[in-house]
Amino acid sequence: MTYETQMAEEARLWKQKLMRKPSFLERSSKKAQVKFNQFIPEKVHHTITESIKKMVQATLVGSNITTFPKKIENLTFEEREQLVLKSIDTFKKTAAIEGASTGAGGILLGLADFPLFLSIKMKFLFEVASIYGYSTKEYEERLFLLYIFQLAFSSETHKEELLGLIEQWETKKHEVKDLDWRIFQQEYRDYIDVIKLMQILPGIGAVVGGVANYHLVQQLGECAMNCYRLRIFSNH
Repeated sequence: MTYETQMAEEARLWKQKLMRKPSFLERSSKKAQVKFNQFIPEKVHHTITESIKKMVQATLVGSNITTFPKKIENLTFEEREQLVLKSIDTFKKTAAIEGASTGAGGILLGLADFPLFLSIKMKFLFEVASIYGYSTKEYEERLFLLYIFQLAFSSETHKEELLGLIEQWETKKHEVKDLDWRIFQQEYRDYIDVIKLMQILPGIGAVVGGVANYHLVQQLGECAMNCYRLRIFSNH
């Protein structure tokens, strides 16, 4: 069995796991978050959406400068994936240090973690795209990264639609003009709110921040690898 065949099977199993029905706890948690969001005034939703949109767009511009520097033109698929795994390891450690530092600083530094951690994750995705051989100078490729990000940190409700788009990106990418920023920010906030709230608690903030950031980058890395596998193998 070739490496590509093994990874295609791994991506299929990952997709299967991702599409499982949510547990009772996950369903209950999502319902509670939806209820909570209904109490937030529309103006506040709009402000948060615009803030996160501008934050992500600014990060995208900055991340584009720091694409993967090594020569990768003649690498095999397996060699590329070895580089991605090294990148995941590096960014996990960077994110853990950042999370522990801001978590140890209490509420103000805990809040500062949001844009800093977002920037780390975006830079990581840009690096992964470059390793797989995709040019992040193209708008469609940057948009693809945002859909990976959204898939990694969203509820089961949106995963099927996002996966379908990611797998068929080569045929669909010219039809997609932009993200639904409201869904993007709400899903992301709902996903990490509890973790990040614990990060600003005195005494445990540093531990929670470091561990949480480490595992969230691991999760994003696994999602990114499998998304590129699904995209690449769907065209073979």
